[in-house]
Amino acid sequence: MRTLPHINTTLAILFLAAFSFNASSEEKFKVCADPLNPPYSTKNKDGFENKIAELFAKELGQTIEYTWMPQRIGFIRNTLNAPVKDTDVESNDYKCDVIMGVPAGYELTLTTSPYYQSTYVLLIAKGRGWDDITDAAQLADLPEQRQEALKIAMFDRGPGTTWMQKNGLLDVGIPYQSMTGDGENNVAMQIEKDLKAKKIDMVILWGPMAGYVVAQSSKNSYAMIPMKSTPDMKFEFAMAMGVRNGDKARKETLNKLIADKADKIRAIMSSYNFPLLPLPKQAVREGDD
Repeated sequence: MRTLPHINTTLAILFLAAFSFNASSEEKFKVCADPLNPPYSTKNKDGFENKIAELFAKELGQTIEYTWMPQRIGFIRNTLNAPVKDTDVESNDYKCDVIMGVPAGYELTLTTSPYYQSTYVLLIAKGRGWDDITDAAQLADLPEQRQEALKIAMFDRGPGTTWMQKNGLLDVGIPYQSMTGDGENNVAMQIEKDLKAKKIDMVILWGPMAGYVVAQSSKNSYAMIPMKSTPDMKFEFAMAMGVRNGDKARKETLNKLIADKADKIRAIMSSYNFPLLPLPKQAVREGDD
């Protein structure tokens, strides 16, 4: 009988040690992010994903810790799924726990409920002879001589290039890579510079990136024309947050924050000048699976 207090004390110590470990491991809101990816994230933390991460960390009483890496091939393997290596013991901790922006239903991560939906747009620099274009479909119907004068950016992947191919405009496209390896510019930054330099006059670009381009110039420098989805071509996409596969508890925590702070999230993104569309009910259900 005299050993019972000793056993109880030992169990209590072990319990407190375990509790202390779990608490300390959740003191940080650990984000996997690209350090040069405006308008999403930057090392200056002025992207809208940075702002939303800041909001969530504050709500959880945590501090933000970033693992910075360019969002290219191997990003998830080297961030979200990369254990913290300890020379002495095998660690169950990871470099980071949340990617703030992935497509809803993204197969490489477990995804939260979508928190915004945007669309691709046709972005046209004004004052260069294309101010009469108010719908992308007009480009396909232009006289041949005028089509040949088009300077429209064309990416190696994405619905914009598919649309150009379908409408016979590939020959007038100016090629760009979706993943350039450029350490000084992301896609949005490069497009903005090339539009200003008149290397291109227009581009079919994802809404948030188009918003970044517009924000770098005086008002009314560009026409932003939303692309229209068809049954065989989609331009609108819902975006969510990504966590490790199997990390259901963290997903549910984020889902609650997404629901509770929806107005604040939208207010943050509204200041970045890109199209924000209503979230379809189907996308919400898929995110909650």
